[in-house]
Amino acid sequence: MNDTAAAVASKPATARTVQEYIDELPVWADGTTLKSTPMTGMQWRIWSLAASGKFFEGFVVFMGGVTVPLITREFGLSAGESGLVTSASLAGILVGTILLGGLSDYFGRKRMFIAEMIIFCLFLALLIMVGSFWSLVICLFGIGMALGCDYPTAHMIISESIPSASRGRLVLGAFAFQAIGAMSGIAIGALVLMLDPSIDAWRWMYATALVPAVIITIGRFFIPESANWLIVRGAHDHAEKAVTRLLSRKPIYPQKVELQRHVVDEHSASKQSFFALFNKQNLRATIFSSVPWLFQDLGTYGIGVFTPTLIAAALGSGPDKIRSPADLIASGIHSAQAAALTTSLLIVGIIFAIALSDTLGRIKLQIFGFLGCAVGLGIASLSIDASGPTKLYLIMAGVMLFNFMTNIGPNAQTYLLAGEVFPTEVRGMGAGFAAMIGKVGAVATTYGFPILLVSIGTRSLLYALVISSVLGAIVTWIYRIETTGVNLDRIGR
Repeated sequence: MNDTAAAVASKPATARTVQEYIDELPVWADGTTLKSTPMTGMQWRIWSLAASGKFFEGFVVFMGGVTVPLITREFGLSAGESGLVTSASLAGILVGTILLGGLSDYFGRKRMFIAEMIIFCLFLALLIMVGSFWSLVICLFGIGMALGCDYPTAHMIISESIPSASRGRLVLGAFAFQAIGAMSGIAIGALVLMLDPSIDAWRWMYATALVPAVIITIGRFFIPESANWLIVRGAHDHAEKAVTRLLSRKPIYPQKVELQRHVVDEHSASKQSFFALFNKQNLRATIFSSVPWLFQDLGTYGIGVFTPTLIAAALGSGPDKIRSPADLIASGIHSAQAAALTTSLLIVGIIFAIALSDTLGRIKLQIFGFLGCAVGLGIASLSIDASGPTKLYLIMAGVMLFNFMTNIGPNAQTYLLAGEVFPTEVRGMGAGFAAMIGKVGAVATTYGFPILLVSIGTRSLLYALVISSVLGAIVTWIYRIETTGVNLDRIGR
């Protein structure tokens, strides 16, 4: 049927919820219906802009595995100072998730969606020009705050704008760009080192993200506000206009949007405080969304950021073998190339998660993934007693299995679930709190990893991460809340 000439049969005008309009299947004038709800151009624009935020997070954070050795050499940093540089962006993410991400419940999803990218661009530009250790840490922290805000905000601006039946794969499709960004960050790091084999090449590595970030910032000005957020704030007329703009099609469908009136009471966003996350209604969701994320980030960021270091040691070019800047750069190139291979399994894992999250369900995948991560870390630990090529093969095999299982399971599913299990009124705070707790694990791991490698050794460290993965599976099962295909308007009702 010719879309430009087709007429659409309009159903009788009845007041419905935002999600019911989004989930509705258009009906053509001849009675033809579709098998699934088609995405509009605006919905795809929102998705693309949100996916970019996840790309920048993976790009900047995982590039640290390549940049930190160069930064350490340029500024003459101690082990503690090096750990602070590595964890600064993650500490910023921790603060940003709850301090800025939670503000989307008060100021709106769109405003914070824009503000976070402005903050990101500002600190990224300053980072390229820093000349001292503390200014470096502050800039990395500021970048992290912007990325932290993106955790709940990007998820909500997608999930509150798309059909329930495809929410899992579309949210995870955007989340997949974190893995793409991680691999790109490591690959760009290696490429820049080959083109500019100098100690300050790390500045060019970060500079490659600046122009794309500015373009994405501008694009975020041209989307509608979340109608779900508007309706719970009592902005009924604005919500109807937002739905109309979100679902703009040719031919027009729906021809008229009439939303159900939302009663603004003590459960509304304007009345909610942070402590609402711990009341009887939300406590289970708070535990379920945050504790597994903590266990997941302990492993994912520790292994992800320091995979180049582990591989360099297996290749016989660890820190104790570095005698000159040339040794450092050569080691950085070789370990970055190997790390890019292992990181590619993050992308494979997220592809499986996208395909399976709306069919098998979030809970099964999260538990399966946690247990698989434990197996991968166990394989990596076997390398300790190995020698020669076997040592490298075991590390590579273990890390690659870990990366695949974390992205099919906990790394993807904790992000997805945190934005689904809370009611709209506290969704920003809830998702932000869950991400913050996760980043406590990330910061603790990345800051403490270099120190623990020396004090307790690789074997004990890997065993501890195995235990954390098993605990993540146990907590997921005990507090499970399945949200596959659930209408977000009904969450918490």
